[in-house]
Amino acid sequence: MADKNTRATVGAMMLIAGGVIGAGMALLFAPQSGRRTRRHLARYSRKARNQAEEMVKDAAVSITEVIEDLGDKTSEFVERGGEVAEGWRRHLLESIDRGQKNLEKQRQKLSERWT
Repeated sequence: MADKNTRATVGAMMLIAGGVIGAGMALLFAPQSGRRTRRHLARYSRKARNQAEEMVKDAAVSITEVIEDLGDKTSEFVERGGEVAEGWRRHLLESIDRGQKNLEKQRQKLSERWT
């Protein structure tokens, strides 16, 4: 029984010693004063805002560059498309002319056979 009491006493003393050590550590590493904390937070938020503004500017410049490049490429494609369309239009007109000439030849052959 004396052994149990000794263990309980040692346990209680260790608990109290741990509490005292913890309280001392808390005082040593306690947060800074409210004024200092507010200044630190204000400084941190200004720094974060400046970084965010810089990131937004960089993103805007990048997006502008992409849009300009896209506009240039689109203009090139439209120009090429116009050239291709003009080539196909000419090709189609030539094919129609050839078809008309062939039809005329066939008409002449048919009319020569039937007359």
